[in-house]
Amino acid sequence: MNKTAADILVDTLVDWEVNTIFGLPGDGINGIMEALRTRQEQIRFIQVRHEEAAAFMACAYAKFTGKLGVCLSTSGPGGVHLLNGLYDAKLDGAPVLAITGLQYHDLIGTYTQQDVELDRLFMDVAVYNARVMGPAHVENVMNLACRTALARNGVAHVTIPVDMQSQPVKDDKRSSRNVAHHVTDLQASNIALPTDDQFERAAAILNEGKKICILAGRGAASAGPLLETLADRLGAPVAKALLGKAVLADDNPYNVGGVGLLGTRPAQDALESCDTLLIVGSSFPYIEYYPEPGKARAVQIDADPARIGLRYPVDAALVGDTGRVLATLLPRLTPHDDRGFLTTAQDGMAEWRDLLTERATRTDMPMKPQVVVHHLDGLLRDNAIVAVDSGTITAWVARHVNLRDGMKFSCSGTLASMACSVPYAIAAAIAYPQRQVVAVVGDGGFTMLMGELATCVKYGLDIKIVIMKNDALGMIKWEQMGMLGNPEYGCELQTIDFAAAARAFGAHAVTISDPAHCQEQLTKAFAMTGPVVIEAVIDPHEPPMPPKASVGQAARMAKAIARGTPDGGRIMRTLGADVVRELT
Repeated sequence: MNKTAADILVDTLVDWEVNTIFGLPGDGINGIMEALRTRQEQIRFIQVRHEEAAAFMACAYAKFTGKLGVCLSTSGPGGVHLLNGLYDAKLDGAPVLAITGLQYHDLIGTYTQQDVELDRLFMDVAVYNARVMGPAHVENVMNLACRTALARNGVAHVTIPVDMQSQPVKDDKRSSRNVAHHVTDLQASNIALPTDDQFERAAAILNEGKKICILAGRGAASAGPLLETLADRLGAPVAKALLGKAVLADDNPYNVGGVGLLGTRPAQDALESCDTLLIVGSSFPYIEYYPEPGKARAVQIDADPARIGLRYPVDAALVGDTGRVLATLLPRLTPHDDRGFLTTAQDGMAEWRDLLTERATRTDMPMKPQVVVHHLDGLLRDNAIVAVDSGTITAWVARHVNLRDGMKFSCSGTLASMACSVPYAIAAAIAYPQRQVVAVVGDGGFTMLMGELATCVKYGLDIKIVIMKNDALGMIKWEQMGMLGNPEYGCELQTIDFAAAARAFGAHAVTISDPAHCQEQLTKAFAMTGPVVIEAVIDPHEPPMPPKASVGQAARMAKAIARGTPDGGRIMRTLGADVVRELT
C-alpha cells in the first residue's frame, strides 16, 4: 500500500514513542484521522469536547509523565482554540507537540473558508513552528518538532494542508538535496555540568551563609532526596513554589510550605530574613515575595541558562540537570552546625499548621472552603494525583492538601489559567489508570470547559471532581477589593445545579453543604467508581488570606466595603474573625 503524508506523520510519532493524542476531529485533518484509525493499536486518539482542553491535556500529560504531550486540531477555529493550553505549556516549560490542519495548499491566503495561517499565529507560542510543504517534507519536520519540544521543554507546532495529508508519498518529487531518512528519531540528553570554578564559587557562598533559605520549584522534582540532604547539610528551610509542591513531602521537617499569596507565613518569614538564597529549579514569578535585591546573596540552579537571574540578582549560577548538579555540589558543602534559622522556621510551621487545622474544623454555616479541602486531604491515597484550578481554590489546596512522597500535583502555574484542572485530571487518568485522580475546581472554572465531563464519562475515567461552589469569581472579587480598594463588580455567577448537570452527563454526583456531614459524604463519593462530581456549597465571603496581610491591604478592603460592596457587613465580620484567630 502506498503511504500518504499523514501515514508518515503518525508513523513518526510512533517512532518517538508517542502513544496518546488528545484532539477533536474536523474536515481539516481528515487525512490524519484516517492514519490514526488504521494505527489504533499503536496510538490512542482521545476525543475531547473542546480543543482548548486537548492542549491542556497534552500539557498535563507532559508534566505528569515527563514524555511528549501531543494534541491535534483541525484548521481555522480548531487551531485557534488550542492556544490557551499551549501557552500554559510554554510558560511552565512542558514539552508539547501541536498538530493542526490547513486549508488546501493552493487556496491559503485567499480568504477561503477557515483560512487561518496557523503557523503565523503560533509564532510566539512555539519553539519550533513549521508548515509542511509536501509529503517528502513530513518526516524531516516531524522529527525536528518532536526533538525540539523535548530538548527545549516547549511547544512545537506542525501544520499541514488538508490535501497534502492524503497525498501518496511516492507522488511527491523529492528535491535533490532532501536525502531520504536523513533526520533521525534519536533523542540525545544534555549531560553538561558547570565548571569546577562555578561549583567552587557557589559552594563558597553557601558555606559562608548563616541564614540560608532554599526556594524549590518544579525543576527540582526529580531530585527530592538530594534536596533534603542539601537542606540538612545547610540547616536550611525549604520554601516551595506552587509547581514545586510535590518536590518535598509536606510533612518533611525541612518543608516550610508555599511562597507568595498562596503560601505560608513561615516561608515568607524565611525569605524575608535570609542572608543567603538558593533557588533550585524555580522561576517563581512574583518578584515582590523575594528578599529585597542586595539583602541576600543568591545561588541559582536551573537547566535553562536563560532563567538565571530572571527574578533575583544571583552571585553564582549552576546550569544543568538539577540532580546531577546537586550530587556534584553536595561534597563541596560543609555541614552547618547552627540550626537556629531552621528551628525558627520549623517552630513557625508548627504554629501555622495549628492555625490551618483550626480554620479547617470550623462548623460555621455556610460551610467554609477549608473544611472541604481538609477532609479531602484525609482521603488521598499514597499514589494520588491532584490537579487544581486557578482561583481561590488554589489557595485552599496549596495550604490544606498535604502531599506525601509518591504523589503528583500540578496546575496552570505561570499562566494561571482557569478551566485547567479537569483536563489535567483527564490526562492523569489516561496516563495512570490505576492511580487515584482528583480535580479541585471553582464553579467559574468548571463551567468554562464543563463539556469535558462527557470525556470523563465516555472513557470511564475514575476521576473525582470537587467543585467549590460559591456562585462567584472568588479570586477576582478579592483582588478588586484587597488590591485596588474597589467594590466587587461583575463577579457574581448565576447559580448552577452541578449535581443535576453531572447526572445528565452520566456521572455520579454528590452535594455537600453541611460541615457536620462533609467527611461522611466525601468518603461515600470517593468510594464510588467512575467519574464523580462533588458539589461543595461554600461560604462566598471567606477570603483567601495572604500569609502576612499588610495594613494597606486591610485599608483597601475597608475602602471597597465602604464604597458599596454587596454583603460588606458579613465580609468584615469574616475578616475580623480570621484576624482574631491568627492573633490568638
